[in-house]
Amino acid sequence: QVQLVESGGGLVQAGGSLTLSCVASVSIFSNWPMAWYRQAPGKQREVVATITTYGSTRYVDSVKGRFTISRDNAKRTVTLQMNSLKPEDTAVYYCNARSEYWGQGTQVTVSS
Repeated sequence: QVQLVESGGGLVQAGGSLTLSCVASVSIFSNWPMAWYRQAPGKQREVVATITTYGSTRYVDSVKGRFTISRDNAKRTVTLQMNSLKPEDTAVYYCNARSEYWGQGTQVTVSS
């Protein structure tokens, strides 16, 4: 059974930083494309950042230059470094593997 466990969410002031981590329960993680999604209240879930098995990354325009996605296959971990946070970044952030498996989500709240 595949499990993705996220951590690192919390409350931060605008302009601050947070680091989200997602640990996978399976070693085959290294063969999977990974992504971070977010869902704000009343809005659809949207992809924030993706990373391929080779480390190529893509970002939604609203976070380019502020967020960085990375992965450590040895630790079965994908990380989202979030800098210069804005109130509009407030959402539940979800880790996704292979467009199929989801973590439980972690709340990020940015106060103005």
